[in-house]
Amino acid sequence: MMKNKMNGKIISWLAMFTALSVVGASIKIPAIVGSVALDVFPALLAAALINSRGGAMVAAFGHLISALLGGFPLGPMHFLIAVEMALLVWIFGVFNKNNQKIAAIAVFILGNSFAAPVPFIFLINKAFYFSIVPSLLIGSILNTGIALFVIPRLSFLVKQGISKKEVKP
Repeated sequence: MMKNKMNGKIISWLAMFTALSVVGASIKIPAIVGSVALDVFPALLAAALINSRGGAMVAAFGHLISALLGGFPLGPMHFLIAVEMALLVWIFGVFNKNNQKIAAIAVFILGNSFAAPVPFIFLINKAFYFSIVPSLLIGSILNTGIALFVIPRLSFLVKQGISKKEVKP
């Protein structure tokens, strides 16, 4: 049996975080171009509380669900955004696990706000990039702030829920 194989409890937690992403996707922050949603904080929770790979999966699915609820305003480019979100959340999780919390926060916020939209300079134009960056910055700060507030409050519950020892009443 593989050491890194996900068990049923972890899959259940990831499904719950993905469902929470759907709720967050419904909470829209008006932006100059479309809207920014609170769909990524559950992925940051999953990356910090479970593992980076799980957080990346929640980020990708969460973004795609958010885009679907919004009518896919950028069309198939949302698949690129989902990959970028997964990568940024994975990096957040790696830094967070290594107790480099400031680096985790900085890389996620700066990466999501300034680096992730760079391909759109070439796919759309510079005006789109400069118009979306302020909204992404605000959304990134909000999502990260919510995650940082909730992580310490959920860590015991999640660790207890995925531990191999069952809690006896």
